[in-house]
Amino acid sequence: MPRRRTHDAFGSGAEAAPPARPDQARIQPSQAQPVWHGPAIGLMDLDAFFASVEQLDHPEWRGKPVIVGGSPDRRGVVSTASYEAREYGVHSAMPSFQARRLCPQAIWVTSNFGRYREISDRVMSVLLDETPLVEQVSIDEAFFDITPGRFANESPVEICRRIQRRVAEIGVTCSIGLGTNKTVAKIASEREKPRGMTVVAPGNEASFLAPLPVRALSGIGGATEKSLLAMNIRTLGDLARQDTRFMERYFGVSGPRMVLRASGREHSVVKPAVEHEDPKSVSNERTFARDLVSRKELEAAIGHVSEKVGARMRAKGLKGSQVTLKLKFDTIHTHTAQRQLRRATNNEHVFAPVACELLDGLWHEGTPVRLVGVGLSGFDETTEQLSLFDSPEETDDKQSLAEVTDRLRERFGRDALTYGRDFRL
Repeated sequence: MPRRRTHDAFGSGAEAAPPARPDQARIQPSQAQPVWHGPAIGLMDLDAFFASVEQLDHPEWRGKPVIVGGSPDRRGVVSTASYEAREYGVHSAMPSFQARRLCPQAIWVTSNFGRYREISDRVMSVLLDETPLVEQVSIDEAFFDITPGRFANESPVEICRRIQRRVAEIGVTCSIGLGTNKTVAKIASEREKPRGMTVVAPGNEASFLAPLPVRALSGIGGATEKSLLAMNIRTLGDLARQDTRFMERYFGVSGPRMVLRASGREHSVVKPAVEHEDPKSVSNERTFARDLVSRKELEAAIGHVSEKVGARMRAKGLKGSQVTLKLKFDTIHTHTAQRQLRRATNNEHVFAPVACELLDGLWHEGTPVRLVGVGLSGFDETTEQLSLFDSPEETDDKQSLAEVTDRLRERFGRDALTYGRDFRL
């Protein structure tokens, strides 16, 4: 196995030992200690998180290829693969049958979201011990602000090392990117994995970003990348040199923002979660520029808003057992219908079809609809009873598809994956 290198943007890479077991992780020494001026923002990313939790709970699986995902026999997809499985070419979003062909000896498990959330909460508590400014962006990722002088005068690098040590003590590992804004921290966190730490000291943002491909910038999906490449904008350095007015002409308000982020000059604020009572429901609704009049349009709209509800539910680690459909026909008349689900879920591929069934009691073909909303509730009133027609494998495959969609969009931007229904709206 090649020896891993720990990258510091303020110094040369220091050769490190091969990754150790989670309970024996080595924290690599730094080549230099920068004098930190200004904001210090970190992005902590848990390494192969779901698979790592499975190896934590099953010590006999450590060092072996583990794949979390849907069944290879039922058109499932890979949610997470351990680093041992990745050595065989297995990766997230890969069809499960292909992963099994690449790594037939892999240990296959379905998602255990409750357990993953439990470990995630313990990791987030480690971050909160260091700073109250923690912004969790997914179950295995969070930004944190450790700017010197705000809550401590300790070196941000030392704080990050301590975070890595304490996370390893829980039984999983993390990689950390440290910089002066979220964009730099996010990209830096992906440079050295697993158990890596990449530090981009103040003043080195532009030189760190410049050689990277434009796709490295979160929010740039396939369509935007294609447009940039057609304009001969291939690296973040190329993007940083563009005229903001020119970019706005082609990309709207996001154009100048892309230039700002690519140059490393973004100003970021870490927004901690607001402490409040647990939500009673999670919902999303959309008002359309033109009325929807056909069932095909309405079902596409329900799928569209359900997708947003599902993503938010998974980010919060919640599952609901009651789905609500809301339709608004004009500025006055709003109608809703609810149905209890057989099983608590946060998967839009499960609850959106139920919401579509609710159309029959609320709407007649041809009646114009200006707003469509979908919500999930009943977080504590859950039941695990399965329908006679729903196999556990089918449910697991749908869950894996939803989770992989989340990961692809988090990494490559929302337009990295688009459903056909979205083009009908």
